[in-house]
Amino acid sequence: MDEERSSGTPAGDPGDTSVRDTYDRISEHFASTREYPWPEVTAFLGGEPAGNLDPETAAALGDGASVVDGAVQEATEGGSGRLGLDVGCGNGRHCESLAGVVERVVGVDASRGLLDTARERARNRGFDDALGLVQADAATLPLRADVVGVAVYVATLHHLRPRARRVASLSELARVLAPGGRALVSAWSTAHDRFDETAGFDTTVPWTLPGGERVDRFYHIYDPAEFEADLTASDLDVVASVVSSGNCYAVVEAESAATTV
Repeated sequence: MDEERSSGTPAGDPGDTSVRDTYDRISEHFASTREYPWPEVTAFLGGEPAGNLDPETAAALGDGASVVDGAVQEATEGGSGRLGLDVGCGNGRHCESLAGVVERVVGVDASRGLLDTARERARNRGFDDALGLVQADAATLPLRADVVGVAVYVATLHHLRPRARRVASLSELARVLAPGGRALVSAWSTAHDRFDETAGFDTTVPWTLPGGERVDRFYHIYDPAEFEADLTASDLDVVASVVSSGNCYAVVEAESAATTV
């Protein structure tokens, strides 16, 4: 399994010890293995992705987002939308990418330990003045409505349970997106060659710490149709969707944004 591409960070209820405590326990080692942004995120943000990203995937994510020249500029008209959001920010690697396209970034995570690693990364990389970090719940984001110009919610949705909570977190993302704002959502999928199943299912995936200790992490493994169904059940509209490196990805916007075009 390619752990760098297939596992992420939680953004569950800070009081949900099954999520929070797991990542607090492994935070330092986990963060040390997360150095570079995913190429799908880079493509979404309008950059040139590193690695072997399929050109059609890069085009779908980049064309669907139009983040730098389209969504952010549209959202910033009138003074809103200059805010970026990373839900499940982990060590802040995608916060750093967001800081390159917006004036201010908020990173949200359930794990205090991971937020500490993000704070250290921001200081070391020189983007700490642009970054605010919050320990919070993905299903109750600590932001006003209609303020986020661009967001990433990657490798995190699959850590939430049950389904109602996952859908609620997607609707929260819709609530905070400014008119014209876009987000990239991803989840681990049955399309990954690790799995034989074709329908979505719950499982645990261990994280192995130095010394050999294994710490189980909850995952809901999505099948692509189920991923689309949960997006449809939320207050988001899908602009573009692809499967890449065993993950489902969707570029999304709030329903109200889509209906007013």
